[in-house]
Amino acid sequence: MQKTLRRASIFGNLCYLKLLPVIAVATCFDLDQIISAREINAAVINISGRQRMLSQRTALFALRLVSTQDSFEQEKLRQQMLAAIDLMERSHKGLIGGEAAMRLPGQSSAEIQSIYFEAPFYLDQKIRDYISQVRALAQAPAIELTQDNSYLKAILWASEQDLLEALEALVSQYQKESDQAQLQLEQYQAQLYQETCAAAAAAQAHAQQLEKTLQELRRTQAQLIQIEKLSSIGQMVAGVAHEINNPVSFIYGNLRYASDYVQDLLDLLKLYQEYYGKHHPLVQAKTEAINLDFLLKDLPKVLESMQVGAERVRQIVLSLRNFSCSDRMLMESVNLHEGIDSTLLILQNRLKARYNRSGIEVIRDYGDLPSVECYGGQLNQVFMNLLSNAIDALEEVPDHLGRITISTSVNPDRSCIIIRIADNGPGISPEVKAQLFDPFFTTKPIGKGTGLGLFISYQIVVEKHGGILKCESALNKGTEFCIEIPLRVSATLSTLKPTAMALKR
Repeated sequence: MQKTLRRASIFGNLCYLKLLPVIAVATCFDLDQIISAREINAAVINISGRQRMLSQRTALFALRLVSTQDSFEQEKLRQQMLAAIDLMERSHKGLIGGEAAMRLPGQSSAEIQSIYFEAPFYLDQKIRDYISQVRALAQAPAIELTQDNSYLKAILWASEQDLLEALEALVSQYQKESDQAQLQLEQYQAQLYQETCAAAAAAQAHAQQLEKTLQELRRTQAQLIQIEKLSSIGQMVAGVAHEINNPVSFIYGNLRYASDYVQDLLDLLKLYQEYYGKHHPLVQAKTEAINLDFLLKDLPKVLESMQVGAERVRQIVLSLRNFSCSDRMLMESVNLHEGIDSTLLILQNRLKARYNRSGIEVIRDYGDLPSVECYGGQLNQVFMNLLSNAIDALEEVPDHLGRITISTSVNPDRSCIIIRIADNGPGISPEVKAQLFDPFFTTKPIGKGTGLGLFISYQIVVEKHGGILKCESALNKGTEFCIEIPLRVSATLSTLKPTAMALKR
């Protein structure tokens, strides 16, 4: 109780001293400017993204229009298609010239202007042509509404190829400029803050010892909060995976029987067709109407694809359950390869190719590892932090063939397992490397990093498992993190921890 009151007193005194620069800096921050800039950037990004969605929706309406024979449904689809294209045209004009109602400033950069009016995209002309094609299709008589309609072909081509590519380039550029503008604004505000804090340096000089104590409290509190968040997320993931697993198992288990039943029915149908189908005009007409021969060939393929999809879902659920583990507070025998693979599966979407970069190749060089008694869930968090950082580093280098190599082995001399996670990214400078494992240190832009990922990973490997976590890196030569986990954590924790602490830097 007394220690708690002492900490509260320290915190209160330090807050008073730190309040001096805060009061001074309050007049330097223009919150309205920050909020307005964020709202405008969000509006531009949302509406440019809506252009892409509207082009896809319009193409869908067009395809449905030529696929239906019902005149009432055709008229309804015409109106929906025209409404979508009208909104697309209004949004397009607003993005170029501005519109107050949509919070669009209309002041485009040279890069945006190039996408709209210059090679290779010529987006302005493509959107105008697309709108003209859609309106022409909407005015076409019902007799011309076929799959061979030239307007329909132009619409589908544009929505799937050149127009879609140009719209994706536009959204990507708007997002990039929004991030840059927001970062510049935040840096400007941060600069004002630093200049104002300089005026209060004398007052802060008296709080150095209190600052050190508060930093320790903040570090401990942040670590506890982060661990609690991860624990909650792990429990939630495990619960969701369990709930999904039941219906998926039911579907997957019955698909095999459904396939057998369908095959029996198809065989019976063939017999009916062979002995009776040719003698009944109605049966023969229905056979031709439903294209029975195609149905007999395609239905087994449909069931097979459903089974493949169900198996994929089962693997994802299994990976989620393995990633979350059961109880992070208890040591258990864990297959570390399963933890790494589960983490990679969760990060699969970030490894895929994007508009501005190629896909990231992952090379698994796994050794023959025994099961290790450890905190599996916490080590999965270490894998997640290191792999996420590697992906972040590779995303910083455009037009770069990114590669992440994961190798595992057993070192019998040190009685430990070694896990190496290396990337061929831009590398880390010696100045940054010296601070990698410090709490709250990050090189990521404001809002994208807390500076706790590597710090907590270090705590998990060193303090929780008595292991070693170190980094080898040089500029333009990539980065490699090396994790050493004792084969017998509980037996060697007390002896390995001092050694690991000495090897932190």
